[in-house]
Amino acid sequence: MNDEEAIRQCQVGNKDGFRHLVDRYQDVLYGTAYLMTGNQTAAEDHVQEAFVSAWKSIGSFQVGRPVKPWLVRILVNKVISQRRNHRPATSPIEVAEETIQAAQSVAEEVENRDEVGRALAGLSGEHRRIVQLRYFTDLSVPEISNVLGCREGTVKSRLHRALEQMRQAITTD
Repeated sequence: MNDEEAIRQCQVGNKDGFRHLVDRYQDVLYGTAYLMTGNQTAAEDHVQEAFVSAWKSIGSFQVGRPVKPWLVRILVNKVISQRRNHRPATSPIEVAEETIQAAQSVAEEVENRDEVGRALAGLSGEHRRIVQLRYFTDLSVPEISNVLGCREGTVKSRLHRALEQMRQAITTD
């Protein structure tokens, strides 16, 4: 079954189609949520909430559009909304350390993962989110633009600035 067939099945109330979407995208959503929260339990909760929201709004989804960016956008909005409404359960230092560990496990082929992790943790939230969506979630610039609700040029400039800041952080260490 492909995504279009799954969406069509979901839109007529068939849960097997939704099972296909969950099986296919749960790891991507979990990885994104974990990188954004630095907390396993919070990441799992956000993924579950994102899938519930997706199921509720699947009827208005346009068949033929890419599913992955739509699901990631729902997830990112859930995480951002939760951050606005609640204080994080862990201290910023703990979150940064967990984010570095998650980034290091994803970036196994990078020679000096500690430097990359520190450089990533040193970015602002919006720049770190762009890097995470591009390199860890493997979204394209147009998909990131759709997820964050901003122009592609904005995504490109933020990505460029973030990578430049990471390069500078790595070379000065």
